[in-house]
Amino acid sequence: MESKRKLFLTSAGLPKETKDIFLNFLRKTPGRTNVAFIPAASDPEENKSYVERDKKTLQDIGFKIKEIDLKNENKKSLLNKMSECDIIFIEGGNTYYLLDQIRKSGFDKIIGQLLNEGKIYVGVSAGSYIAAPTIEAAGWKHTDPDRNAVKLKDSTALNLVPFIVTAHYNREKYRVAVEAGVEKSKYPVVALYDTQAVQVEGDKYQIVGEGRKEFFNGFKENK
Repeated sequence: MESKRKLFLTSAGLPKETKDIFLNFLRKTPGRTNVAFIPAASDPEENKSYVERDKKTLQDIGFKIKEIDLKNENKKSLLNKMSECDIIFIEGGNTYYLLDQIRKSGFDKIIGQLLNEGKIYVGVSAGSYIAAPTIEAAGWKHTDPDRNAVKLKDSTALNLVPFIVTAHYNREKYRVAVEAGVEKSKYPVVALYDTQAVQVEGDKYQIVGEGRKEFFNGFKENK
């Protein structure tokens, strides 16, 4: 991974437990920061209230938002629209659908270039899953596994980080189910509570926010 790449992989966006940490991670003040907001993963979801909640959070912080619908884009148009954006915010929802749209739009072919230019990647749930080498965790049987309605056969993701994130973790409820998935995986795994994120800067990884740090398969924080 390029040393200057910065990612903030979250379970539930920017709650109060991680918001200030993220703001300290920025290259510019919020008022001078443009966000490419990509809600594609929410398209199949019946309840999209979390999308509006996250947009309001970003706006309340002071970010300038440009919403981008991947269904209407290609590599050239995405590069053009994101050229003046500082943050690429990938919203949560259905991970299989999101990965399908990312491939069809060509986003997967340009994200590396955008990160190398200094843009910051923020993932929420599904948006964090696709930053991994594979989206296999989306099918693990804790919370509600994503439906593969698009019949995606290849689970290869963006491979922006060498580990997997599983979101919305709760030790008491989901540890057994997550460990069953971990046993089948060859990748290090971070289980994130909704009050946490993984802050990535080059090859440095740190779990930030509030709650017990839960990781498996040899994941190591490198601060």
